[in-house]
Amino acid sequence: MRDGILAIFQETFLELRPGASVPPLTVEFFAYANVNNTIRLREGKLHVRLSDLLEGAPEPVLRAIAHILLAKIYRRPIERGHSTRYRKYVHSREIRNKAHLLRQVRGRKQISSARGRHYDLETVFEELNLRFFGGMQARPQMTWSQRRARNILGHYDPAHNAIVVSRIFDHPAVPRYAVEYIVYHEMLHLRPNSARKKSGFPSSKPRSDFCGACNLLPVIDITRARDLMR
Repeated sequence: MRDGILAIFQETFLELRPGASVPPLTVEFFAYANVNNTIRLREGKLHVRLSDLLEGAPEPVLRAIAHILLAKIYRRPIERGHSTRYRKYVHSREIRNKAHLLRQVRGRKQISSARGRHYDLETVFEELNLRFFGGMQARPQMTWSQRRARNILGHYDPAHNAIVVSRIFDHPAVPRYAVEYIVYHEMLHLRPNSARKKSGFPSSKPRSDFCGACNLLPVIDITRARDLMR
């Protein structure tokens, strides 16, 4: 355990609950697959686990983490300064790059199969590759999601080089072009010139060339296609 981390949590507890007795408290750095931090109160004892990626964080950042975790479990308002300090640190280029590497090494991506009951994602990928990319796209892992997700219809996971499509689209009522639309959109993230932040991660604000490429496929009502399965 890093020296002083226990004292940081004890001091933060007293700041949030002055006059209260500090309960038995354990703090450990844990080998999560991402930047995760947890706190639990069991039988009057506080158990804190911090991502080992944060073991070398500056003290102000550790104090911000302590404040956020303790404020949440005791239902106290989180001070904006602590929240901003923590977000700025974990979103820094250094930490994001380290987190990306950790996901590759420690993360477990559940890959089921590209072949569904009605559609084969690898076949869809290869056909789109020839039509729109001259067959030059290297095919990543293709898989249907483990669950019939309705909120996340598809995503590209760069840590595991995998395109995941929601299983709700593997249905006889869903037209093939709906599946093509999802796969094609995720294929755009594989392009070397796809919109990226300076940190090397996909940008949340795609550039105009990304949006223009999206328009090569017919505009479809994904919501309507999704509602067909209800």
